[in-house]
Amino acid sequence: MPFPLPNRFISKIEEVLNDWKLIGISSGKPLEKGVYTTGAWEEKSDEISFADFKFSITHHYLVQEPSDKDGKEELVEDALPLPMQDLLCMNNDFPPRAHCLVRWYGLREFVVIAPAANNDAVLSESKCNLLLSSISIALGNTGCQVPLFVQIHHKWRRMYVGEYQGPGVRTDFEMVHLRKVPNQYTHLSGLLDIFKSKIGCPLTPLPPVSMAIRLTYVLQDWQQYFWPQQPPDIDALVGGEVGGLEFGKLPFGACEDPISELHLATTWPHLTEGIIVDNDVYSDLDPIQAPQWSVRVRKADNPQCLLGDFLTEFFKLCRRKESTDEILGRSAFEEEGKEVADITHALSKLTEPAPVPIHKLSVSNMVHSAKKKIRKHRGVDESPLNNEVLNTILLFLFPDAADKLADGFESRTSTSAGNNPPPENEDYNLFSQFKSAPSDSLTYKLALCLCMINFYHGGVKGVAHLWQEFVLEMRYRWENNYLIPGLANGPPDLRCCLLHQKLQMLNCCIERKKARDEGKKGSVFDRSPGGTCGDTGRGADHSGDNPDKEKEVGKSWESWSDSEEEFFECLSDTEDLKGNGQENGKKGGAKEGNKEPVNIKPEGRLHPHGKLTLLHPGEPLYIPITQEPAPMTEDLLEEQSEVLAKLGTSAEGAHLRARMQSACLLSDMESFKAANPGCCLEDFVRWYSPRDYIEEEVVDEKGNIVIKGELSARMKIPSNMWVEAWETAKPVPARRQKRLFDDTREAEKVLHYLAVQKPADLARHLLPCIIHAAVLKVKEEEAIEDISSVKKIIKQIISHSSKVLRFPSPEDKKLEEIIAQIMSVEAIIARARSLKAKFGVEKCENEEEKEDLQRFVNCLLEQPEVSVLGAGRGPAGSIIHKLFVSAQRLTESSDEVSAAPPLDEEPRRPGSSEERRLQAGAVSDFPPPTGREVILRTSVPRPAPYSKPLPQRMYSVLTREDFRLAGAFSADTTFF
Repeated sequence: MPFPLPNRFISKIEEVLNDWKLIGISSGKPLEKGVYTTGAWEEKSDEISFADFKFSITHHYLVQEPSDKDGKEELVEDALPLPMQDLLCMNNDFPPRAHCLVRWYGLREFVVIAPAANNDAVLSESKCNLLLSSISIALGNTGCQVPLFVQIHHKWRRMYVGEYQGPGVRTDFEMVHLRKVPNQYTHLSGLLDIFKSKIGCPLTPLPPVSMAIRLTYVLQDWQQYFWPQQPPDIDALVGGEVGGLEFGKLPFGACEDPISELHLATTWPHLTEGIIVDNDVYSDLDPIQAPQWSVRVRKADNPQCLLGDFLTEFFKLCRRKESTDEILGRSAFEEEGKEVADITHALSKLTEPAPVPIHKLSVSNMVHSAKKKIRKHRGVDESPLNNEVLNTILLFLFPDAADKLADGFESRTSTSAGNNPPPENEDYNLFSQFKSAPSDSLTYKLALCLCMINFYHGGVKGVAHLWQEFVLEMRYRWENNYLIPGLANGPPDLRCCLLHQKLQMLNCCIERKKARDEGKKGSVFDRSPGGTCGDTGRGADHSGDNPDKEKEVGKSWESWSDSEEEFFECLSDTEDLKGNGQENGKKGGAKEGNKEPVNIKPEGRLHPHGKLTLLHPGEPLYIPITQEPAPMTEDLLEEQSEVLAKLGTSAEGAHLRARMQSACLLSDMESFKAANPGCCLEDFVRWYSPRDYIEEEVVDEKGNIVIKGELSARMKIPSNMWVEAWETAKPVPARRQKRLFDDTREAEKVLHYLAVQKPADLARHLLPCIIHAAVLKVKEEEAIEDISSVKKIIKQIISHSSKVLRFPSPEDKKLEEIIAQIMSVEAIIARARSLKAKFGVEKCENEEEKEDLQRFVNCLLEQPEVSVLGAGRGPAGSIIHKLFVSAQRLTESSDEVSAAPPLDEEPRRPGSSEERRLQAGAVSDFPPPTGREVILRTSVPRPAPYSKPLPQRMYSVLTREDFRLAGAFSADTTFF
């Protein structure tokens, strides 16, 4: 070429082709049927420039296993090159999912040069010719035997021209794209005419033309009874008949048909010219008679699904900024005059030390009067939640409240105390992965109720109203010693969300306060290494033979205290209280030394520690009754860690940090000293930290082997915290020690924390519970349908959620991804149900047919296109035929509908389509085809009669707004 720029462009193309090793004869085996759909396609790209115009060059190819017969294949004379074999191959016509050039030309490998930017285009004819000449020269120079295409015109038109060069052969790829189709090309005879004229075969009797034809019919008008999902009845929510909508359960399913269209492709894969007639007057192409049927479904874009809507709306709460007061109105809480003074007085009485039992304070009266004021200010009509809905929710959350109304105080406390042990299964334990709450817990139920309130009963105002009532209920239960139902016993579970931990903490406070106010001891759990919960009842056996045991029985609970401080009373049971009565006569410790004086009476014993005895007196070593450690929520643990970290690394800071951490240790040492008079530090270590007491066998003076023990190296460090605490500790039993856990203060902290939560904070806390519930719901629904692809997606959701939700403040984007995944699963299951209903899977009586239909529906969900067994005469084909007939009937007048035979019989009558075709003005079973695709193939000598016969191919597609011809015409270049 005369210009320098095209030469650089050509050399760049040659360089890329060499780098990709596309030089020389390409080898491969004949393609198997359907491999273009099931096989893996790959591509690699580079960028080249023509002057300042950038192009991308991309190599598309089907990944194939290397053939073992490459050497033998090269020896076969007159064998067609692979691209030409692909032009004639009929195994992969009309692939459902492939590059457009694969569908049009049937190629397994090709290279495309296209403008790099989406808005760039090669529009002028001279530039198109220049590009085509450039690729022709590049192919000739390199000997590349892979077809090379150039994209011209605007990208949306998908216009390509290209060329292939082989040994003595060349194929030109040409294309025509029109908006309006000429009438003569709307049928087969017109397309044959243009194909033959384009070939220009010099032979008088033309070789036969092979034809593959596909007509595509679209069914859009699904009838209403084919869609099974009914919208939930919101009005029946409180009345009892809630159907798919119920407190404690999330709804599921699409509100609209998630399948928008069904595309039926009727295919004649191998016809010879002259066998059928298809012109502007008459056509033999009856879809019922087509030998192959295949179906694909078009899914509705983002169908409205109930579960997805619930999740999305609840997630929107996380972005709200208003507080509960701002949403419900500050006036709801504002009172004037004496009532304000009463409340202040009550709160001050709550926080100041006083011998009056806490349950006698007027805080509960204050709360109930505040409730009345709230309702008085807001008015019944203004309340976001009406009383009926609110009472239904509160009874669902607090079932023991109904028992109280019927049976009084005792029933309420008894039903709320303990919970059944949690079931050990994978679904139940999801809460620990998601950091949510157990599925039978109050927190989980609260999340579901708030989610439903947010969607159906007032949005954020309803959420704020219910939360306000919930906090008031928590206050009421704290004031009146009612345990909170739906929470596991014991300290806060750090595997759960923070809100659940706070409620557990409040329950711990109520339990401690209740035990103290009733003058009874609650359950004692020995957290020491030697004790278990089952040991608690045995504490009385070791002190029950005390002669003075009755002295202590009449003593008031307050008399245990020798100051204004309140003390923790930790007794195994009432008999233990009696048995240890004598021990209270002698209080106070003796002078601290290496061991305690033995004349002190033992107090607070639980049970002996096996066969261990004290080192010096030789008496049995008793495990003491100890205080339970203060329960902690994760935010308190973080606070404590920060305080300890701020003390720094200096010696003084380290010492102070150790003292702060040793409060529990000191308490246990005092309990141990009280239970074991005359003990020493070694005795305590043997019980408390056995690894720090090292025993070894030694030979004594008499030659006997004896066991000698000593403290570990860390215990021998001068002035270490254990030694210092031991010297400080006095023999004081747990019941007379200062409480490690101030339940009053902690309860008020929790109640304040709950009261200041905004709806957005609440939504953030409870979102893991909602995601947990949604995952359980989709698992439950999937189990009914049994869709393998959905099982995999659910596993991915669980894995993804467990990684995201473990962090304290997950990113909104990641949360949105999880919700989108759950919505996609819901849509897939809804589509499965829609298709099962449309194809009458459940109504089918023949078991074999039912299994075939079920398999067919599952394939429709997972594959881009599914073949119909038996075409129009199989079970699925008959149903599809019936669906089209029903849709066609709807488009005709009522007279024609009434004159037509019954629907159930019509598709199954043999020859019925032919009979209807003969009736003048009869209703057609199928609408006009939406798409007509034709592939014409032949092998003819070109350009001369003595040339080698080479493949010629033309693909045509005709739709309502589009007409395209894609031709591949080969010529012998040996003598030309």
